[in-house]
Amino acid sequence: MPVLVITGTGTEIGKTVTTAAVAAAALAAGRSVAVLKAAQTGVRPGERGDAEEVARLAGAVTTAELARYPEPLAPGTAAHRAGLAPVRPYRVAEAAQKLAAEHDLVLVEGAGGLLVRFDRAGGTLADAARLLGAPVLVVAPAGLGTLNTTELTARELRSREIELLGVVIGSWPADPGLADRCNVLDLPEVANAPLLGALPAAVGALAPAVFRSTAPTWLAPRLHGSWDAEAFRAREAPPAFG
Repeated sequence: MPVLVITGTGTEIGKTVTTAAVAAAALAAGRSVAVLKAAQTGVRPGERGDAEEVARLAGAVTTAELARYPEPLAPGTAAHRAGLAPVRPYRVAEAAQKLAAEHDLVLVEGAGGLLVRFDRAGGTLADAARLLGAPVLVVAPAGLGTLNTTELTARELRSREIELLGVVIGSWPADPGLADRCNVLDLPEVANAPLLGALPAAVGALAPAVFRSTAPTWLAPRLHGSWDAEAFRAREAPPAFG
């Protein structure tokens, strides 16, 4: 798995912090890591973007960013409004392949969901993943509404014959409600893919040293971690009804 594409089921669900956790766990396992942000929106020149945030939390990763647009919009819309060149899926694939030649693992982080448009022609992160032949990790929220968006994302990946590696819950609440707890069981079912981790809420606010040392405990062995899905389900899922 030299390249892993990381997408969310939407925005503000913990995708960047999850990317940082995957990077930190891989670094702890002795792998060299690069992080490629396909398109950064809502950040002006000189401000810290998602790739830099991953490096701050995870440590010694190589970072790359293909394009930056000032307005917090879909990349294609933001590029058009700014009068700047859009990102094309083939450029994402080429940049990831170049980084993969020099690193053990390249993490390609998208913007928002899988089908958010990069350009006016409709290019998306899914197109880049298909060009790369790379698996996709889906970051999903824990609560109400996540099952629909997760299943739609999983179905779209399979319709394009793109491997869905698994699902990570991007922010697990300290006091989970019934919907959160039920979704521990339902998320892997609707995605037809394993649950590969759950990040506690607000871990992005941890000191970097603490984040790096703890990150492997939030992720399954497939992502170089020690998180046990069965133990998590036994602890967090509700008891059987009836």
